[in-house]
Amino acid sequence: MTSPERDFVQAHLDDLHADLDAWVRIPSISADPAHAPDVATSAEWLAEALRRTGFPTVEIWPTAGAPAVYAEWPSTDAGAPVALVYGHHDVQPVDPLELWEHPPFEPTRVEGPDGPELHGRGASDDKGVLVVHLLGLRAHLAATGRDTPAVTVKVLVEGEEESGSPHFEALLRERRDRLDCDVVVVSDTGMAAPDVPSAVTAMRGLADAEITLRGPAVDLHSGSFGGAVPNPLHAMAELIAKLHDDQGRVTLPGFYDAVRPLSDRERELMARVPFDEQTWLAGPAASRATSGEAGFSTLERTGARPTAEVNGMWGGYTGPGHKTIIPAEAHAKVTFRLVSDQRPGEIGPMLRAWVEANVPEGIEAEVHAPPGGVAPCASDLDSPHMDALLAAIGQAFDTAPEDVLLTREGGSGPEAAIAGELGAPLLFLGVGLPTDRIHSPNERVLLPMLHRGAEAAAHLWRELAAR
Repeated sequence: MTSPERDFVQAHLDDLHADLDAWVRIPSISADPAHAPDVATSAEWLAEALRRTGFPTVEIWPTAGAPAVYAEWPSTDAGAPVALVYGHHDVQPVDPLELWEHPPFEPTRVEGPDGPELHGRGASDDKGVLVVHLLGLRAHLAATGRDTPAVTVKVLVEGEEESGSPHFEALLRERRDRLDCDVVVVSDTGMAAPDVPSAVTAMRGLADAEITLRGPAVDLHSGSFGGAVPNPLHAMAELIAKLHDDQGRVTLPGFYDAVRPLSDRERELMARVPFDEQTWLAGPAASRATSGEAGFSTLERTGARPTAEVNGMWGGYTGPGHKTIIPAEAHAKVTFRLVSDQRPGEIGPMLRAWVEANVPEGIEAEVHAPPGGVAPCASDLDSPHMDALLAAIGQAFDTAPEDVLLTREGGSGPEAAIAGELGAPLLFLGVGLPTDRIHSPNERVLLPMLHRGAEAAAHLWRELAAR
């Protein structure tokens, strides 16, 4: 099946590839202050690319951290809807560097089992998924013969998403008058598989905390004091072991009180997504077995149920040989993925009360839980905007809209903050894959997915205008 949009995209793939190559070469690592100039260069590159595409308004918006990029192309049609495209131009650190098969910021083409791939940090997350909009908008104009888009297209691309978007909500408030829109199109997600056209419909929220347990005032000789005073590392091990019960449920009192149960319809939609658990374990999960909350499938656990994870534990002596001590302190970092209708601000006090109730006598506990966090978010499955998205994806992947599968994203981002501040519904148009190794060495993107993504973006503007 062909279309004017597809014909244009296929005729201009070299433009998409060249843009992505150039952008991937910029090491825009927001977490490393040494790369702050590179993040600024990345913003400047994107601003120039948007101008080349034809956006009449392009601005770099400074923040207290890394700069964001804003662009706007008004439609000349009276009453045309306004769509805001969101993404991020910063990338994750590359450590451990020795595990990369190719230099992380030297885009490298590799022929993979599903077609040509581009390897490099940011090739998928999020530069690859974003760059499709440059070609997609050009394809929309060429296919429809228009001088302006059928919808007013705004673009907001931040530079600190991989660092937790610490200044993004303030930017939303400061620039609120420029960001009014009817729908937000999030391009920071993916699809279930190369041959499974799908759309994300929800993202989980996030709350984090650090637990410190203190015992003796100083490290003690384990021969002289062992067995006679409490050991903070023992206490931490017992505490972490109590974080889940034998059914894999989080044991914080009240943790599930606000969780919106999955409906039969939602579970049926998730069950339609093809998923081979053994292939997943051997591939992207790189694990020997599944685990988690009893009564739910692996896809439900990773996208639609709340979790508590221990991200790190330390204390005492960890150097070569032995140092026979009872350490003075033990530490652990934990994060909680949240679902509707949990609120991240409620998790810190909940965790603090639970820790205080579960530490032994003689151990002093401190829980540092930063305010804020990330709220969960979801699309309205029955909205006309969703109909437009499914129609656009269906056309790009040669399938009926009702055959586009619906998935959930287990990760978190500032999408709920955008929707809340702007009062606009969310759509997720992403073409990354679970096998893209985002945040890991050897990140890659499957180039045919980007080609289809550019076509889907081109169709989306026409479909949104029609509704």
